[in-house]
Amino acid sequence: MSLYTATAFASAGRNGQARSDDGLLDLSLTYPKALGGSGTGTNPEQLFAAGYAACFSNAILYVAKEQGVALTEAPVTGQVSLLPQPVGFALGVSLAVELALPQAEAEALVATAHQVCPYSNAVRNNIDVAIDVKGVA
Repeated sequence: MSLYTATAFASAGRNGQARSDDGLLDLSLTYPKALGGSGTGTNPEQLFAAGYAACFSNAILYVAKEQGVALTEAPVTGQVSLLPQPVGFALGVSLAVELALPQAEAEALVATAHQVCPYSNAVRNNIDVAIDVKGVA
């Protein structure tokens, strides 16, 4: 049983349009300037980075609540890299997390969040994910 299903449509690949079935997401897609494109629209890597960052932030807040840790925000910056490989391409992910918690507590919370985050579970053993955690001194 699904808790929620999102539906989106894309046309013409990286030089097209993407939209959700409810119309709340409606974007122009273009190649980034770094890949010879105009850079005037978004691209799949940016969308994945934003989705992963939001989902991971929520996973941290969920785990904090479950553990009784008082945390009202969990800033996460996501980076998704397009990487060459012998056949086709691959993705690499970096997540930078800053929490208003002591370093050891922040690291433990993030490690647990990495086990419950749907994005982390989806990419585990397929995409390298580097996580940098910064707590307070």
